[in-house]
Amino acid sequence: MNQDYIKADPWSIIEEGFDKEQVKSSESLFSLGNGAMGQRANFEEQYSGATFQGSYIAGVYYPDKTRVGWWKNGYPEYFAKVLNAPNWIGIDVFVNAEPLDLNTCTSVSNFRRELNMKEGWYKRSFNATMPNNVKVGVEVIRFLSIDLDEIGAIQYNLQVLNADAEVILLPYLDSGITNEDSNWDDKFWNTTKIVSEGERAFIQSHTMKTNFAVCTFMQTEVFVNGNKAQIKPTLKKDEQSVGNSYIIEVKKNQQLSLIKYGGYTVDRNHPKDQLQAVANLVLDEASENRFEGLLKKQKDSWAKIWEMSDIAIEGDVKAQQGIRFNIFHLNQTYLGKDSRLNIGPKGFTGEKYGGSTYWDTEAYCLPFYMATKNQEVAWSLLEYRYNHLEKAIENAHKLGFINGAALYPMVTMNGEECHNEWEITFEEIHRNGAISFAIYNYHRFTGDYSYIPKMGLEVLIGVARFWQQRFNFSEDKQQYVMLGVTGPNEYENNVNNNWYTNYLAKWCIDYTLEQLKVVKSKYPKDYNRIVDKTSLASAETENWAKVANNIYFPYSEKHEIFLQQDGFLDKILIRVKDLDKSQRPINQKWSWDRILRSPYIKQADVLQGFYFFEDHFGRDVLEKHFDFYEPFTVHESSLSPCVHSIQAAKLGRMEQAYKFYLRTSRLDLDDYNKEVEEGLHITSMAGTWMSIVEGFGGMRVLNDELHFTPQIPEQWESYTFKINFRNQIITVKVSKKEASFEITGEKALMIKVNDKPVELIPRKAVQA
Repeated sequence: MNQDYIKADPWSIIEEGFDKEQVKSSESLFSLGNGAMGQRANFEEQYSGATFQGSYIAGVYYPDKTRVGWWKNGYPEYFAKVLNAPNWIGIDVFVNAEPLDLNTCTSVSNFRRELNMKEGWYKRSFNATMPNNVKVGVEVIRFLSIDLDEIGAIQYNLQVLNADAEVILLPYLDSGITNEDSNWDDKFWNTTKIVSEGERAFIQSHTMKTNFAVCTFMQTEVFVNGNKAQIKPTLKKDEQSVGNSYIIEVKKNQQLSLIKYGGYTVDRNHPKDQLQAVANLVLDEASENRFEGLLKKQKDSWAKIWEMSDIAIEGDVKAQQGIRFNIFHLNQTYLGKDSRLNIGPKGFTGEKYGGSTYWDTEAYCLPFYMATKNQEVAWSLLEYRYNHLEKAIENAHKLGFINGAALYPMVTMNGEECHNEWEITFEEIHRNGAISFAIYNYHRFTGDYSYIPKMGLEVLIGVARFWQQRFNFSEDKQQYVMLGVTGPNEYENNVNNNWYTNYLAKWCIDYTLEQLKVVKSKYPKDYNRIVDKTSLASAETENWAKVANNIYFPYSEKHEIFLQQDGFLDKILIRVKDLDKSQRPINQKWSWDRILRSPYIKQADVLQGFYFFEDHFGRDVLEKHFDFYEPFTVHESSLSPCVHSIQAAKLGRMEQAYKFYLRTSRLDLDDYNKEVEEGLHITSMAGTWMSIVEGFGGMRVLNDELHFTPQIPEQWESYTFKINFRNQIITVKVSKKEASFEITGEKALMIKVNDKPVELIPRKAVQA
């Protein structure tokens, strides 16, 4: 049974009624972020029940030493922790000396949370009876500014409902923070300075080992019935926290309001010795705008984001809520402002997985950012990988590869591999191919070739060198084989000749050889520079071609399919539908040994290859492979349903495509995997967008032309989306009766709809 307490709403995530069992899940679902920082939806006031505290700063991490009982050459020395940062949201509340704590209140009524995705704010309200029989009403609104991304704002409103009372409001900063997932219970933060200046306070601290310097800051003011209270706060300070204590005598039903601005300045962006001075400037700007002004800017900023990235669905509120939830969190996580940053799998919603960068970015996220932002944002994601090329070469060298071979990390913060599971670190090398595919995908979609001669060709060469060295020649098969790998399906480790990995490697080599010819012909200066820098010789590229032209791919003549890897048919092939439901999910019910010997697929593997290289295979070939592999797929990876949704739509199986779409779009909202309290699945959210645009809309770029094959689920009346294709904005609306296309700008564009040419003329809708 999936969770179902989130109310269906097209623009908001809403929870009604207080349930202690849902607190941690809701902390994830109602998380906030602005690309530079983020926080789980923890209560501002103290809470003694089960909670997962979490505030995060983009790019700030700790290298937690790997914890294993044995050590092998090439093993990553550390696992990069997404750090729980100093807490600035805290506001302790005492009424007649009793702490307000929803875990100890004798009753809680009218509890409601709302995450307003359209405008980018989070609101929580409730009435509660405290143990001393005082009844209070509370309403809190909070947001992290998109416009001024170093600051957030809180308005905390409180009324005592049944008596006059003494209220103490104690807003504070706290740097005594720990991570839930520390390997060795290390201290991650060192507090160096605490300063109080009237209603402002600052904590200066730095991370251990990585030495990121951070100034956490706040400013507070109190109002009674809308008038600023002339109360001088009492300073509360210890070695790791600082707060302002306001004591107010309030009348029954008087409204008490605390405005709190807070955030972080970081030495990634400012001189280390200027962090407090910059924080004061940030607070000056917040004070000048006031809470209402900051909130208006927030609404305007989100309106601009939604203007381009929204997908509107008519006739299916749950589907609508799902896609907007996904798009909202993608934009909260990454906005493309800083090429040093990337898209972590949990974003700003939890600590699990560590690291900020996985292959998810290139395989799933790049299409979303290319189409809903502009090519500069997509370029930033590619530039990130180029900036880490030397580290990728180091990573490969540690494993014994030579001559500039590059192995990009499975998990990274700074280009170094920092994933500490051997079957992932050493074997899930297909991630290398996703980097090369993203370069191709960028050029295919944007039409901009300039990245390849400037940066991309060096990346392609490093990756091709790795693949050539990773194959070995089998005397038995008289072909090149790849041994001991893990494909995207992590339920099969240390396999030989994983089809997806072999096919991707061959494509990478062939594509690199093609680009070498193009750059040599059209960009000779860049070609000579790159050949000189990489010491590339013709004998080496001839060897690449020799390998690529003679790679072994496991194949079943009986089933007429490519086999996932050698020996797949030796497994006991019981389909998922024939598994007892009590055994699901198998990753929580079965031993790892049993999983590895089973035929069950965590996520698309062979089908991931068919997604990337759809135009290499006919529809009948896709259908045969889909029908064989999908029945063995348990979809226990967040990255699985979207690929299957796109391919089911390609095959005209819209009911199945719709079910996969709902699963990917509501993966977290409905907690399919029973783990949402650990954080959201941010990168898979881009797959939800792909399910509609590439799946239902059928968008493809083929032979340098934009194609659509629009379909619509039976449950929908219509859906509408926009894409930025080569700096031209195209609006696509699909209803049960027709599909319409409209282009903005000054230039016409030829597209194809259902393989028929259609000319789009600016500001004139065309039905097709």
